Amino acid sequence: MRSNRINSVVAVALALNYNVGDFSVTAFSLFPRGTSYLNSLHSGSISSTSELTFTNKSLRQPTNLFSTKKLSRPERKALEREKKAATQNGAKKKKRAPKKFELHSNNVSELTINSTADDVVKAIKRGSLLARLAVAALHMSNDGAATCEIATRAINLRRTEYRSSMLPMESAAIVRGLLRISNVTDAHNILEDELSLPMEGTPIDSPEAQDKIKHRAYCISSLASRHFYELEPVLAVKACNMLTELGPKVRLSGLTAEDLNMPWARIIQGAAQCESARRDDSIEVDDSSIEIPCNVVYSVLTAMTSFPSQNDDETYEALSNALVRRCLFVTGAVSMEGCPKEDRGEVVFIGRSNVGKSSLVNMVRVTNRKSLAYTSKRPGKTQQFNFFAVNDKPGKEKEIKYGDFVPGDKDPDSFNILDVPGFGFAKVPQEQRKAWSDFLAQYITTRKKLRVIFHLIDGRHGPIDEDSNIMKQVGETKPDGVKYVIVLTKADKNVKGPNSTNTGKVTKDVLERVRKAAQLNNVGSAPILLTSAETKLGRDDIWRYMRNAAEA
Repeated sequence: MRSNRINSVVAVALALNYNVGDFSVTAFSLFPRGTSYLNSLHSGSISSTSELTFTNKSLRQPTNLFSTKKLSRPERKALEREKKAATQNGAKKKKRAPKKFELHSNNVSELTINSTADDVVKAIKRGSLLARLAVAALHMSNDGAATCEIATRAINLRRTEYRSSMLPMESAAIVRGLLRISNVTDAHNILEDELSLPMEGTPIDSPEAQDKIKHRAYCISSLASRHFYELEPVLAVKACNMLTELGPKVRLSGLTAEDLNMPWARIIQGAAQCESARRDDSIEVDDSSIEIPCNVVYSVLTAMTSFPSQNDDETYEALSNALVRRCLFVTGAVSMEGCPKEDRGEVVFIGRSNVGKSSLVNMVRVTNRKSLAYTSKRPGKTQQFNFFAVNDKPGKEKEIKYGDFVPGDKDPDSFNILDVPGFGFAKVPQEQRKAWSDFLAQYITTRKKLRVIFHLIDGRHGPIDEDSNIMKQVGETKPDGVKYVIVLTKADKNVKGPNSTNTGKVTKDVLERVRKAAQLNNVGSAPILLTSAETKLGRDDIWRYMRNAAEA
């Protein structure tokens, strides 16, 4: 790869020689092969494009500038077999036409054997050449300051003289090159100058606007990754906020998650490393100009949810590992006296039996890992209010099981998950159901650290009488600071052969009945989420609301 970049710089400098003068000479002085060719060029022994023909398909380099690589033994044998077959068939040996090498210009195809080097310079798009020279020089910046000077001059010349021919892909490559040498200031300047959002009144869904928005997103994600891995949480969160602001523009432009292919997993892994150093007090955050979340990974999650959802397992594996580092069963309560102390935020999952509460709790934890909540084929298996502690101090399970004192504190983003017994199908006496209902009402009314109530409803059948009773109870007892969210589960069951592009849905009838029941019970403003433990649909939205408990 290194020799390829050197060769590309030489080729670019050759084309620049006639119009830029000292600029290309400076570039050639770094490379001995380029110097010898430049001397031949000035002596007049090379004067036409016949000597600049590009024939190396794999490297796309002028063969007369560099020594030809010796063929390997399999390649030689294949060539011999080809020649033998041609001879036996009486085929005449055909002269191969030289390959054309185009750099975003139609004028290259008009060049002939009689064209001069000046014609070559005019035919090739200068902006592309300057961008190639800048990127190659930035990649070789470790060799000395001369390459940085070349990159700077190429960037400035490109912006002042050839702005109309600049491509977003080239600008993004230059930004990444500048970030590689830690030149964040110039990277920001190019981002805002060459990859700015389309002006108001300009079609945002045009191919040109989509290309610029896409590469702007790539550049900002590179900024976020760089700052996270460099343990700079303030600057990283600012970059994530820029992605959050860009998300709605991306959706309006019509770009899909497949078009973008954002590197969310890499950004999350960098954020996890940064947060780990932050918890260990290895870095200090003294900038009050921006609000830093309790876990910087949440800033990445916010940016993700503003973009078209990709919902791939690799990304959410990294997300769950970063947000849930430890989780253990704390206690099973049957009354308020049995609840753990209120020292962190809490989320509660409510729903009738067989609606999939335990499966949903396991889904938002992480894919293919040990389950947090026990799932059973027999409806109504959960018989108590089960509390799970997320991100408690290491060794907390020893205190719970054996009563041993374990030093340390819970993590700043610690919270509790409460799994409530299912109503309806549970095989318990009516008195027990009444006790659960009273306990739930008391819990919702008095629990000061409660932040989110997830009400799970079967997406296949819609709300039943028991769901209406839960809505009524929540509408009568829920404090103002608690969010109530309706979750329609098992959405994959309404799709024949669910796949990555069709992960689940509900019928219009079910959706209308849910909205009507919510309005009748004074919770009509509640958001409605579609989920599936099978296809992992909705896990990003669930995490977005669970963040409220982590930051309580």
